[in-house]
Formats: sequence, C-alpha cells, structure tokens
Amino acid sequence: MDPLVIVIAFLLGLVSRRLGYPPLLGYLVAGFAASELGVGDSAVISIIADLGVTLLLFTIGLKLDLRELAQPPVWGSALVHMVFAVLLTLPMILFVGQLFPSLSLPSSSSAWILAFALSFSSTVFAVKMFDERGENAALHATLAIGILVIQDIFAVSFLVLSADYPPSPWALALLALPLTRPLLNALLTRAGHGELLVLFGIAVALGAYELFESLHLKGGLGALVAGVLIGRSNKSSELYKSLVSLKDLFLLGFFLQIGFYGLPTGEMLIVAVLLTVLVVLRPLVYFGLLVMFRFRARTAFISGLSLFNYSEFGLIVGAIALSTGLLSQAWLTTVALAMVLSFFVATPFNTRIHPLYAHFSDRLQRFERPRKLSKERIADLGDASVLVLGMGRVGLGAYYSVSEQMGAVVVGVEENIAKAQKLAESGINCVAGDASDYDFWLDTRVADRELLMLCLSNHRENLYVINLVRELGFKGQIAVASRFADQEQQLRDLDCVTFNIYADVGRGFAEHVMEQGSLPTTKKS
Repeated sequence: MDPLVIVIAFLLGLVSRRLGYPPLLGYLVAGFAASELGVGDSAVISIIADLGVTLLLFTIGLKLDLRELAQPPVWGSALVHMVFAVLLTLPMILFVGQLFPSLSLPSSSSAWILAFALSFSSTVFAVKMFDERGENAALHATLAIGILVIQDIFAVSFLVLSADYPPSPWALALLALPLTRPLLNALLTRAGHGELLVLFGIAVALGAYELFESLHLKGGLGALVAGVLIGRSNKSSELYKSLVSLKDLFLLGFFLQIGFYGLPTGEMLIVAVLLTVLVVLRPLVYFGLLVMFRFRARTAFISGLSLFNYSEFGLIVGAIALSTGLLSQAWLTTVALAMVLSFFVATPFNTRIHPLYAHFSDRLQRFERPRKLSKERIADLGDASVLVLGMGRVGLGAYYSVSEQMGAVVVGVEENIAKAQKLAESGINCVAGDASDYDFWLDTRVADRELLMLCLSNHRENLYVINLVRELGFKGQIAVASRFADQEQQLRDLDCVTFNIYADVGRGFAEHVMEQGSLPTTKKS
C-alpha cells in the first residue's frame, strides 16, 4: 500500500477521534481523499480489505455460540426486519429510478435486489463499536452479532444462488468439518503463546477461506465456520486477543476501499441522503421486535442502535448485481455513499448509547413485556459490601484475595452470562450483570455497597461506570485495574485507587512470595 495513503488515514483518523468520532470515520474520508488525489492502488487496498473482513469473520466465529443463533429472537428478528426493510426501501428505489434517469433500473428484479442489499446492517461497524466500549460479551452484543450472522448467511445464500456456477458437489464433504476439531485444537495447543499462535490463526482463517472458495462457496463463510470449530477450546480466547489488533489493522483497507468507488454526482448525493433518512427507522423496528421477544428495553435499545446503518455486504451484493448487468455503477456509488452517511449518523448515537438510555429509560421501559426472559432478570447481590466487576483473570484473582480475607461479603459480577453461570456452579459467588447497565445499579442498590473493584478490560467503560455509580449515590471506595500511565493518572484524578497491572505486577509477585514465607529473613551486609 502507498505509504501516503497510510499517512492520510492516520491523520484523518486522528482528527475524527478528536471530534468525538471513532477513527473508522476518518478512514472512510481518507478513502475518498486518496481516490481524488490519485494515490494508492485500489487493487492492493481491495486485497487488504478482503483479508480484514476474513479475519473479522474468523474472530466472530471464535466468540460465536451456535445455540444463540438457533433462538427465535435472533433468526426471527433478522428475518422479520429484512422483510420490513425491503418493503420500506423498494418504493423509494422505484421512485428514485423514475425521478433521476441516471439511476433508472433495467427491471423490477433489479429494484428487489437493491432493496435486499440495503436491508443488511454492518457487521464491521457493530463489532468495532462493541470493541471500543468493551462489550463483546454483553447480552446486547451477542444478540446483535447473532442477528448480523443470520443476515450474513442470507447474503451468502444470495451470492451462491446468483453465481454463474452452482456449489461443487464436493461441498457436501464440508459437513465432515467438525471431525477436524480435535486436530485443530491439538495444533492450537502446540502453537504456544507467541508468533506461532498468530500464524496458526491466520493460516486457519485463510485456509478455510480458500477451501470454501474452491468449492464455489463464499470464502468469508469458511472463515466464520473455522472460527466456530475452534471457538470452544481453552486457548480460543487467547487466540482472539492475539488477532484483534491485526484484524483492526487490515480492516483499515475495508474503510479505505469504499472511497475508491468514486465521488458521487449531485443526484447520487440526494438519493444517498434519502436512503440515510430511511435508515433511521431501522433501530425503531429492531426495538419493537426485540421487546416483543421479551427482552428488556435496554437490551433492545442498544442492540437496535448497533444495527443502525447499511452494510458492507450490501456493497458486495451490489457488486454482484453490477457484474450481471442488473445494477449500474451509479447505483453502486450511491449505495457506498449511503453507507458512509449512515456511519456518520449512527456513530454519535452509539458513542453516547449508555447516557442516552439512562435519559430515556423511563419512557422506553413502558414498552417492555410484563414477563421477561429469564436471562434478562437482574440478579440479587444480597448484602455484599464488596463487588468485583469483571471476572477475568484479574477479577478472579481479586475475588479470591478479598474472599479469603473477608468471607462472603464479596460477590463477582460478570457480563458473560454463560461464564457467570459456570463460575457460580464452581462455588464462586458470581452473578451475571453488566457494569454499564443503568437498571442493574438502580435495582441492586449501589449506594449500600462499600467497595467496588473494577476489573474491566476497557478504560472508557471504567470511566463511565465510575461516573454512573457516583451519580446514583455511591459514596464508598472505587478501585480500578489500569494498564497505562495516562489512564492511571486519570483515575487518580477521579479519586479512585488504581493498580497498574503492568507496572505493579512485580510488587504483587513479591508480596505473594513473602506471604508464602519464601524470601530470606536476613539481609546481606
């Protein structure tokens, strides 16, 4: 890739962050800028984009629970919303085709395909938002990603049906892929913890991609399936963390690629704005559907807003339609611009999602069903005076230490429901709960607690939780596990006790050794 393209992307990503937007919006603008300046090779950027999306689907597979996809709220919401979206978008597409000759369509089937392409939501955008907020394991995140995967399956099905050639007869052999799980898990274990682990993940993702492509199936589906196959192993979480930064780096190509579709004309801009106005209805439809499926208003609200915008798969479907003569280049550029605009509209809502819910919670809760899903019931924390939020390795260690000294007054809170249940079954006093959940803190009487230990992986989430609990009347001590010096200082300014898990690990190690009585008792002169 041309180094100048990377410089432009970095600078505009930096500007985007300074303006309160995620860097990805700067990358989108950088694509248009690079295209107009004539720098960068669109073919190279396209390859990098494909690699980024492949790694994204593989990492989604690592975290995916197939039982979630089988639940009616997931596939039902995806299917019903798709019907709504197509029926709402189709009249506008037909109207625009009559109004602007440059955007006229050759047949009614072209309008149906275009409406279908515009019914998807962006997997890349949603996952990036959840990553930045540290919510990948939260119920609303798993629900939204499940819906996105169902949509992706619909898109892949379309790509298969629209291909010039059917899937290879050998594709039936893919049903035997689960038999490879023991081998893959053995190789994952032997890969260790360094560069071999990263290389293993890339090899499996790209190998599965090529296998599916060779059988005339979508390669991205292969990467997703490969991630699911090894997603239950003991090292899948470590593999996921090892690939996250690499995946984000290659996804830069995806956002840059959109700009290389070219700048739109005035007519295209008008239509893109109209399509963006239409997409505002999307969160409302999702909210209504998810509440109908007995989710809490908060879960429906956050999930719906994460599915706000148009999808990268829409561009892929549009490109297929372009190659078969069912769609014009003008429409593909218009869809790309509508996607960019939908990102700009959706981002402010998603970056301020928790304060927005807290402000409108009373009104939103009026739409809730009287009887909610069992996993949506807020847990009882009893009389615990110490709460450990986030039961990863740091949180679990903190829980054991406090529990040994203070007994049953401590309770762990974990947003991953399955993990919380597993910990509880092992004898740990742990409940499922989301530290960013406004309703959770209201129902569990946070003001009655004495000490909160935040062991969350996301600094931004830590800051939000600190401000939230203090607004709700918490007067006790807040202790936070931090990772970097600037974060540490920011937490101290908020009157929190902070422990830098990188800088202070040696001190913790020495204290542990001294507790075991393993240090010499005399000093050398």
